[in-house]
Amino acid sequence: MERITKFFLTMVICMIVMAHHISAEESKGKELINKVCTLSPTRDLCVEVLSSDPKSSKADLKDLAIISLTVAARNASGILTETKSLIDDPNLNPDVQQGLADCKETILDAESQLEDTIAALLLDSKTDAQVWLKAALAAIDTCDDSIPGDDDVLSVQSRAFRKLCNIAIAMTKVLAKPPQQF
Repeated sequence: MERITKFFLTMVICMIVMAHHISAEESKGKELINKVCTLSPTRDLCVEVLSSDPKSSKADLKDLAIISLTVAARNASGILTETKSLIDDPNLNPDVQQGLADCKETILDAESQLEDTIAALLLDSKTDAQVWLKAALAAIDTCDDSIPGDDDVLSVQSRAFRKLCNIAIAMTKVLAKPPQQF
C-alpha cells in the first residue's frame, strides 16, 4: 500500500511539473507580453513596444525578443540620423562635432551588435545574445560620454535606447532559463 501511495504521489508531482512546463511554452501573444513585461523595469513601455508589432498576437518569447530588438535598432537608426544632421551644423563647437563623430561610430557599432543579437537568438544562442546586447548598451554609453552635457537630443534618445535594450535583456534572461523556471 505504501508503494502505491509513493507511486501516486510521484505521478502527481510529475504531472504538475509537466503542466507548468507546457503552460509556459503555450503562453503566447498578449498573455505572454503581460507576463514577460512584469520582469521589465519599464513595464508600460515594454507592453507598448511588444504590442506594437502585428505579429505579437501570436508571438512566442523568442519572437517578442526579436520584436523588442527590432524596435531598439530603429531607435539606434534614429540616433544615427540625428547625429549625422548635427555633425553638419557649422555653428557647433569643434569639440562637440568631434564628440558627435565619435558617437556616430559607436552607434554604428550598436546597430551591428543588435543585428548580431537577433542572429544569436535565431540560432538559439541565448548567452551570445546577452553578450551582444550588453555590447550595444556599452556602445551607447560611449556615445553619451563623447558628447558634453546630458540634456541634448541625443541624450534623450539614448535613454530611450537603453530602456528598449533593457526590455530585450529581460526577455533574453527569461529565454536563457529552462521553461519551468519562468
